[in-house]
Amino acid sequence: MTWSGTGSGAGSGIGRIDEVIHGRLRLGVMTYLADAEVADFNELKAALDATQGNLSVHLRKLEDAGFVTIEKSFLGRKPLTRIRITKAGRAAFRGYVQAIADLLGTGSQSE
Repeated sequence: MTWSGTGSGAGSGIGRIDEVIHGRLRLGVMTYLADAEVADFNELKAALDATQGNLSVHLRKLEDAGFVTIEKSFLGRKPLTRIRITKAGRAAFRGYVQAIADLLGTGSQSE
């Protein structure tokens, strides 16, 4: 098997991996939201087996990149934080998945 990740520059190989998404917890958030579209904070925390502080930090990084929006409200007297994937986030996640597939040689490129 030939590893195709030897190219240099941001447009080829390993350089196409989005560092914002690539972190384990951020990748988990993006994977979850790519399917669910929106989730509340506690749902994500449980699904990803994350601590509240750790998840908050990683959600902020995704929000700063424009990949998710964070909506804070109340349900009765209880705070409710909902996280939603953005169009830019969905596009970035698609690009990330394609870059990984290309690196593994399972991308959509014909041989």
